[in-house]
Amino acid sequence: MLCGMDQRLSAVAAGLGLVLGSRDIADLEIAPSTIARLVRQGELTRVRRGAFVVSSALGPVDVPADGERAAYTRSRRPEEVYQLRTRAILRSRPELDAACHHASVALHGVDLYGCDLSVIDLASAVRRVGLERGVRLHPGDGLPIGGLHGLRVVKLPMALALLARSSGVVAGVCSMDDAVHDKRCTVAQIEAAIDALPARRHDPARVALALVDTLTESVGESRTRLVLRDLGFSAVAQHRIVVDRSVIARVDFLVEGLVVVEFDGLVKYEGVQGRAALAAEKARESKLVDLGYEVVRVVWSELDDPAALARRIRAALRRARQRAASAA
Repeated sequence: MLCGMDQRLSAVAAGLGLVLGSRDIADLEIAPSTIARLVRQGELTRVRRGAFVVSSALGPVDVPADGERAAYTRSRRPEEVYQLRTRAILRSRPELDAACHHASVALHGVDLYGCDLSVIDLASAVRRVGLERGVRLHPGDGLPIGGLHGLRVVKLPMALALLARSSGVVAGVCSMDDAVHDKRCTVAQIEAAIDALPARRHDPARVALALVDTLTESVGESRTRLVLRDLGFSAVAQHRIVVDRSVIARVDFLVEGLVVVEFDGLVKYEGVQGRAALAAEKARESKLVDLGYEVVRVVWSELDDPAALARRIRAALRRARQRAASAA
């Protein structure tokens, strides 16, 4: 039990995944002064009026003297904090409200990229879209609603279509790739969801769906694939390099048949396991170079400078062609 909490309140919070909403508190007849005290003591974090997260779920943090706590600056990943905030806010809203757009996608456990994590989208009984204090309400009529861990959510294929329309093609591709790769939904289901929406002449959801690659294994790889495509390179994802009928490596991308492009992400090579992983990566890379390939490793920051990345890949292509010509 959380040290400062009433036993029943602690149990309810645990059952709800460490979030609480106004109706949960009202059901227990907990006095507002008690909730205010728990916020001051750092047991609860208020993310919006009537919506609370158990502070330990957000990670360790010092409590300022005024008792105010920011739910955005904790040790958890921003997407995890966003999920907690979304769940808490849903518990504070009318029971017919449902998470939609990237709020629903996040609750489904699908990766996000390029979405505004300061805004939580909800389908509600409203006539027009409105934004107030970080919650954006959308008309919910006609949207397919389902249940997920006791919460109402717009079903994932429709949520992905809405995400792409609101956050753009890149955000749509990244989340669609992840959802389809993990078999949470299919391309056909997303297409049917898009078909059910009012038609648009230039629809980012349709553009995003056309760019989905079921082989892509991470948001970083999705972003890398899109950058390579937009730069005009011919790239094959998850390419298997075979020698004497044996697969010696599966690379993130093979560009023009000559350059291996690997997305590095936030890999850390610390400790015994990290050093072993680093040694294995170096051995693998040396083997690829011995076979005549050039290897270009890409980190997140380089995806924001495509011109510089293009120069690196073109230089690698020149080296690979020169080596091939010398060996001929």
